[in-house]
Formats: sequence, structure tokens, C-alpha cells
Amino acid sequence: MDFAKARFNMVEQQIRPWDVLDFDLLDALQDLPRELFVSEEQKAYAYSDTPLPLPNGGTSVLLKTLISNVCANDCKYCPLRENQDIRRCTLSPDETSRVFLDYYNRREVFGLFLSSGVIGTPDATMERLNATARILRAKYRFKGYIHLKVIPGASDAAIDEAVSLASAVSLNIETPGAKHLARLSTRKDYLRDIIRPIKRISELTAQGSRFSRVKQTTQFIVGPAGESDAEIVKYMWGLYDRLRMDRIYFSAYQQGVGEPTLSTQPPSQPEQAGTSEGSGDPLMREHRLYQVDFLIRKYGFTDADIPYDERGFLSLETDPKESWALRHPEFFPVHVNKASRWELLRVPGLGPTTVRRILELRRRQRLQGLEQIRTSGARLEKARPFLAF
Repeated sequence: MDFAKARFNMVEQQIRPWDVLDFDLLDALQDLPRELFVSEEQKAYAYSDTPLPLPNGGTSVLLKTLISNVCANDCKYCPLRENQDIRRCTLSPDETSRVFLDYYNRREVFGLFLSSGVIGTPDATMERLNATARILRAKYRFKGYIHLKVIPGASDAAIDEAVSLASAVSLNIETPGAKHLARLSTRKDYLRDIIRPIKRISELTAQGSRFSRVKQTTQFIVGPAGESDAEIVKYMWGLYDRLRMDRIYFSAYQQGVGEPTLSTQPPSQPEQAGTSEGSGDPLMREHRLYQVDFLIRKYGFTDADIPYDERGFLSLETDPKESWALRHPEFFPVHVNKASRWELLRVPGLGPTTVRRILELRRRQRLQGLEQIRTSGARLEKARPFLAF
């Protein structure tokens, strides 16, 4: 069986049609030999759109659960906010740990992602979360993956214990700034309840510290507060640059989840080249922000490099890397045989894997054309106008 061709077909026919457009991810899928991770009799199905068991019977599922859906907060975007008439349930730390271990011992999950609504006070809630992790670590000697959500407003003592118990922690920043959070919640203070705990986690997990192995992540909710993409990216850059955040996530707000007054529509965008007039696709906006995140983390872009329209929004029709290239014709063409890694990474259609391949090939020979670079044709065709040989 031609596994290279099967990988190519999987990317082009199963992955790309679902608007998975990140070059880094597509390159990784193009190169990953999936046939090596399944049993011999399953190799022919390694690239089919079918779930396959791993040889050891293991799994890569993370149990994501709440210890309680009771919540004292009034966040307008949240279905669990205090004034909602829904059925509430709270588990004890013992119950939560036993439920997780039951799944874990049956090899149905490999780790725990534990969060909660606010039960009374932030620290009372943190005590339940931390107690669950303590039981797993001390009583059951579980040494695997535990991700603990830090409750906004938690004390330093509660945060310190969570970091000491967890493999990763996170506190959602939600919005880029206090004025936007004030539109969504009357009970959270942005600096006291969100920024202060995030800074505390950053101090505890800094490089060279006792807990440097613990990862910190956060998440923006996109849309309901009326923020611009430029505002989100400015805060994103600060979180990566100054607080050394490990990863930032984005969640497009979906109408009907929160209060009816909240909109799923980003503010309408002016009609101009490269934008979608009045586009109401929150998932595409989320997708563009993830692409910017990759440009900053993997491609050497800064927040100042990111192209917006006059109101601070990313194009919904053109990916941000290509938008940057179209706005900077003076940078192109990039000479394939002379350019640095960072210069090649600025070329639309070239991801880190392809650039690494180019650098390896040109150590042995002078490249004459794209045909010498064995990778997905569609991405290379996108790069062609921006390259010289």
C-alpha cells in the first residue's frame, strides 16, 4: 500500500474540506506515519475515516467534567449562570475521584480535566477541586495527567496548592480588558479576580521554578462583549511575551447559550478588499484568531505584524499570513536558496515542516523549482507567486 499517497488523500479529502487550514497542522498530518501506531491487520485502514483501537488497548481521551454545575456568578454568556432554571448537581471530591478512576482503570481515559461552577466562594470551590486532586495523588497514587481550572478570585494559597497538585492549570481571561468583562458580568473584578491569579500562576510556574513543569493556559470568549480582534491579539501577545503563557484558546460565542440579548455577530465590518461585509460566522472569526496564534507562536510574527481592517478586525476571507504578504509586496519574492528560515516562514503556503525540508534539501543541492520539494501541491501552488529560485 502507498501510505504516502494515503496520507495525501486523507489531508485533501478528509481534513482540508472541513476548513482545517493551519499549515503547521496540515504539514504534521502529511508527515505523521499513522500506520506505525496501529496493529498489522489495521494498517490498511490507518488513513480511513474510521476510529481504530490502539494496539495496547489504550486511548487518548481526557475526562472533562465539572465537580458542580451550581454557580454564584452571573456571566451572561454561560448556561450555568445563577439565575438559570436548570437542574443542579454537586459531587464530593471522593465521588469525583472514584468516577474518574473507574474510567481510568477500564482504560477509557488517560487523564482528568476538572472544573466547576462557583459553589459559594472561589476558595470554597477551589478546596473541592484541590481535594479531588489530593485524593488522586495521595490516596490512589495517581501520577498521570490532571488539569485543574482555577476559579476567578481564588486566593494565593488555593492557587499555590492547585499548582502543586496539577499537571496543568488554567483560568479563563474571557475578554481583553475590564470594560469588556463588565458587559458580561457584574460580579467579577477583572484585575482582582482574573489578572492577579494569572500573574500568580505565572510566578509559580516560571522557568527554573519548582513548578516549571506545570503548564498554564487560558481562553478568550469571542464575540459577546463587542471586542475587536486587535484587542484580543494585543492581550494575547502580552500573555505570551510577558507572562509566558503556554497556550491560549478561543471559544466563539454561540447564540442561545447565554442571555438572549447577547449577539453571535461580531460588529459589522466595512466593505473593502479582503473582508466579509457583515459576516456573521463566529466560528470563522475564532478560526482566524487561532491562525494568528500560530503565527505568533510558530512563525515569528509579533502583534504589530498582524493585519486588520480599519476597525481592528481580521479578514474573514483571507488568512492573516496571506493578508500580511499582500500588504508587504516589498518583502517578496523570497529567494528559496538564500532566504533565512524566518523569511521562508513569511511565505503563504509554507509551514515549519516544509521550510525545514527546504533548508535540508538546499544543503545538498541548489533548488530549481517547487517540484523538488515533496509536499502537498495545493500549499506549494499558493506559495509560488511569492518565491524566486
